[in-house]
Amino acid sequence: MHGVRILAPTRRNLAALGAVAALLAVGYVFVPHPVVRYTAWLLIFSVWMAWFVVTAREWIANADF
Repeated sequence: MHGVRILAPTRRNLAALGAVAALLAVGYVFVPHPVVRYTAWLLIFSVWMAWFVVTAREWIANADF
């Protein structure tokens, strides 16, 4: 696996980071309510899991075992 950087500033990584930042802003700045925060954290977990699965799939596809 030459030249593949998992945490490089790619479109996918920046989109995931932006989504997480937006959800945290909504949950803690714009609508600071416990239910909104809980929902934001559930959605953040979903974003992370989607990012993890897509990134792992790409890493495995590019791996040289």
